[in-house]
Amino acid sequence: MKFENMYFITGTAYAGKSTMLKLLSEKYDGILCEENYHDCLLSELNKNEFPCLTYTRDLVDWHDFIRRTPQEYKTWMDGVSKECEILELRILEGLKDQEKPVFVDTNISIETLKNIADKKHVLIMLADPQISVRRFFERPDREKQFLYRLIMEEPDPERAMDNYRQGLTLINSQENYDRFLNSGFQVILRDENRSIEETLELVEKAFGLI
Repeated sequence: MKFENMYFITGTAYAGKSTMLKLLSEKYDGILCEENYHDCLLSELNKNEFPCLTYTRDLVDWHDFIRRTPQEYKTWMDGVSKECEILELRILEGLKDQEKPVFVDTNISIETLKNIADKKHVLIMLADPQISVRRFFERPDREKQFLYRLIMEEPDPERAMDNYRQGLTLINSQENYDRFLNSGFQVILRDENRSIEETLELVEKAFGLI
């Protein structure tokens, strides 16, 4: 089944996905499904069915979160993506009959997107994999600054930071980047010399909106 009224953007961090989707929803009077829009269902999830998503929901000591090994972090993130897909599809099913266009910042896998969306309604946005590793704590996001404080509270903050960055490196791997790049969907690469307006025009053309 195809979600004909929906436009999906996926890809890597720091590529501009959230900004573009917000601008599109405003310009075309659409419905915006922002990053982590599935969080609206988090409180009702069963921890046996959704162990990865409920891990943080039920976490008592957040220091345990940053103390995991890089591989444990990656395994958890992979699990989160799979569980998010289930919830996203559940939410999107309820929006498929909307007359307005729906713009989605998605965790849905490339394989599933090929089955549920028109090829021209999926866009991949990519940034250098190392940007997320280098600049993760530069953003003022409350969540990222909270994690930074936890790391600084560790007995050996430098070691704790190195451990966390190794986890970020695993989930922002070249392999993951190449998988998106070679997905068969349209791709827009981050370009520091391109304005937001110019990027929006590229996105609109990719989606066939102009």
